[in-house]
Amino acid sequence: MYKLKTSASFDSAHFLSGYEGKCANIHGHHWVIEAEFSGKELQSEGTHRDMLVDFGDIKGELRSIAKSHDHLLIYEENTLRPSTVQALSEEGFKMITVPFRPTAENFAKYFYGLLKDKGLPVCSVAVYETPKNCAVYEEDV
Repeated sequence: MYKLKTSASFDSAHFLSGYEGKCANIHGHHWVIEAEFSGKELQSEGTHRDMLVDFGDIKGELRSIAKSHDHLLIYEENTLRPSTVQALSEEGFKMITVPFRPTAENFAKYFYGLLKDKGLPVCSVAVYETPKNCAVYEEDV
C-alpha cells in the first residue's frame, strides 16, 4: 500500500451553539488539515508514471479548501438570528454557514468528503484545532 500525506492550514472563528462552556463563545483557531491518500498501484503511464497521484494535485486541492475557509466566521446554519447575520454582513464580516456543528470531528468528515468528491484516493483526514488536539475521519474499509 502506498500512502501520501500533505497538509494545509487556515485561521477562522467559530462557536459551538448549545455547548456549555467557553467554546460557546466565538473564538478562533489556527486549523491544520492533514490529508492522507492511499492506493495499491502506482500509475503506469504518462507524466504521472510511478506516482500514486501528483503531490501538486493533492496540495492544490487541500490548499483550495483551506483558502475557502480562511479568516471567516464559520457557524452552523440556524444558530444565529437573521438580524445578527445581516448586521455582521453589513459590517463587512465574512462568514460561511455549514450544515453541521463546526467541531474538529465534523470538519474532518466534511473535508474528507470534499476530497473524495474530487476523485482523489483520500483515506483519512485529520483536523487540528490546536497543535496537540485533532480529530481524524476515515471510512471503514
